[in-house]
Amino acid sequence: MFKTFETSLAGRKLIFETGKMAGLANGSVLVRYGDTVVIVNVTASKEPRDGIDFFPLSVDYEEKLYAVGKIPGSYIKREGKPADKAILVSRAIDRPLRPLFPKDFRNDVCVVATVLSVEPDNSPEVAAMLGASAALSISDIPFGGPTAAVNVGYVDDKIIINPTLEEREKSRLTLTVAGTQEKIAMIEAGADEIPDDIMLEAIKTAHVEIKKLCEFINQMKQEIGKPKFEYKSFEVDHDVYEEIAEKYAERMAQDVQAIDKEVRDENMAKLAEDVQAYFVEKYGEEEAEAKKTDIADSLYKLEKKAVRKMILEEHKRPDGRKIDEIRPLSCEVGLLPRVHGSALFTRGQTQVLSVATLGMVSEEQTFDGIDEETSKRYIHHYNFPSYSVGEARPSRGPGRREIGHGALAEKALVPVIPSQEEFPYSIRVVSEVLSSNGSTSQASICGSTLALMDAGVPIKRPVAGISTGLVTDEENPNNYVMLTDIQGLEDFFGDMDFKVGGTEKGITAIQVDIKIDGLTYDIIKEAFERTRIARKYILEEIMLKEIAEPRKSISKYAPSIINTKINVDKIKDVIGPGGKMINKIIEQTGVKIDIEEDGSVFIYSTDEENGKKALQMVEDIGKDLEVGEIYEGIVTKIMNFGAFVELKGGKEGLVHISKISKKRVEKVEDVLKVGDKVKVKVSEIDEQGRINLNMKDLEEEPEEPQTEVEE
Repeated sequence: MFKTFETSLAGRKLIFETGKMAGLANGSVLVRYGDTVVIVNVTASKEPRDGIDFFPLSVDYEEKLYAVGKIPGSYIKREGKPADKAILVSRAIDRPLRPLFPKDFRNDVCVVATVLSVEPDNSPEVAAMLGASAALSISDIPFGGPTAAVNVGYVDDKIIINPTLEEREKSRLTLTVAGTQEKIAMIEAGADEIPDDIMLEAIKTAHVEIKKLCEFINQMKQEIGKPKFEYKSFEVDHDVYEEIAEKYAERMAQDVQAIDKEVRDENMAKLAEDVQAYFVEKYGEEEAEAKKTDIADSLYKLEKKAVRKMILEEHKRPDGRKIDEIRPLSCEVGLLPRVHGSALFTRGQTQVLSVATLGMVSEEQTFDGIDEETSKRYIHHYNFPSYSVGEARPSRGPGRREIGHGALAEKALVPVIPSQEEFPYSIRVVSEVLSSNGSTSQASICGSTLALMDAGVPIKRPVAGISTGLVTDEENPNNYVMLTDIQGLEDFFGDMDFKVGGTEKGITAIQVDIKIDGLTYDIIKEAFERTRIARKYILEEIMLKEIAEPRKSISKYAPSIINTKINVDKIKDVIGPGGKMINKIIEQTGVKIDIEEDGSVFIYSTDEENGKKALQMVEDIGKDLEVGEIYEGIVTKIMNFGAFVELKGGKEGLVHISKISKKRVEKVEDVLKVGDKVKVKVSEIDEQGRINLNMKDLEEEPEEPQTEVEE
């Protein structure tokens, strides 16, 4: 049955339609937000896959270029693999939904959000997040929502919900908040050094709208929602767990307390062997094999319980740190001799090598997407090879996690990158994770700041990143312990990974992942305070003691820049027909050249002399010839009526045969040949731009012969 539900969001109509399209999906909602249209379909498998030990939720946000009236630029003229932006939106949709499915649910669930039409003022990402929550809520798939989400901007000291395109261009904040009626479920932000109190107020303002939207989706659910289907529970076998806990809980509590990750992993592997051997001895090989999955699940549950109990009740961490203590830190810059900038940042057993490269402005990254962003000149890539966690797996290129972590580090650093006018380079930083035991994305922020400073990039202020974790009491959520600088085990078994990047002045990026139903304002406020204190310590006591400010000059291996400005009308002359002139300059000097629409010319060269030579050639072309001025030139062509002479800057003029010499010239070849260097005077530039030259006016008058006087 076709139904329409209507409300408003940020003063614009928000309409949900269901029952008309995609009738075979478990749940389907068409979201109309102004002229932005997104259809979200959710499906679930009838049975779980064999041998699966996790909840297989997949979320795909599909950008269709027809939504903005574009034909794809690729050879095959159809959309290819998802762009990074689409992957990041998929992750943002996933994160608030995942914790609200039953913990023992293992059926495959697919959420597909397809963007059909885009109006720039109305975010298709928000429409997709709302549509996913609504589609799951009205479907028969077990789901504990609804959730809702909004974007938040900060323009002229005002917090704005779902800013328009014009407002986004002026905003100091790009914030996405998702939540339930009670709590905050997800935060993703890029910010221009926003103070903690303003960020918290923006989150609270977002939650006011989120509560209204959750109530709206709840009304849909009550009116048309399907009964949730029964599913096979994958709850850990109670008897197996109790037997293992009774015999091995004390040993687990001891073995998990190892500072070194490798030692702890060995402890857990040996414990698993011993437990399996115990079951073989007690029940026989056949029954022990049958219980193998239950044994593994029970050990996981026992380890999780031991870690959480230690933190929650004893305020003790697996590696012995205090709850607000940061792991040992170290950093080093200038490790790699031939790159433009490099830094190594180590936090405990997490280690990241960041490398900065400077390139031409024209080497910025361009996009063929559905939003207003078409290019960017600061690019951050993050690589997470298997050796960083001691595993033997071949590299298969960046996955969603790598793209997400790279984007977070990029967001953190963009606000401090100098403008193109201040520093006319494209900048790429690559963070290579060498060793991982938690918070590699935050180590990437620190290492990349150092690499940029080592490369001589005049960043506004250094940026540091830190993560806080959370362990809550399941019976009393108000009883919790917050951890500063979480390691891998605390992230794995904890309830939150609250990542914050920022400068001494304020926050530049946030990403919050949670495994519980949400966060209170008090928890968020405390996380901001913890991360602010930690950032200050990392910046002042570690990073700035290694390199106090950006280097005064760039690496000798980086291209130096010489810039000038020519008249806009001369751009075509510098480029020449078919690029002939600019290619000639490049061939003769070995430089690279960028020319902007306003006449700005950037010459990139690793050789100072060649750079100056190219500059002179460009400026010669950019200068207007003046009638009456004298220039040097080279004869390029001989005709029966005169000679063509190329002047500096590639301009060519004609010396008519009658203007070559004061003496009579029968044939041009008698006086000139191709390649001769000559001095000429510009006698005329006609309306068509043709240049007439004169040589004879520059000839010295012949001396009069002296006659002898007879005495």
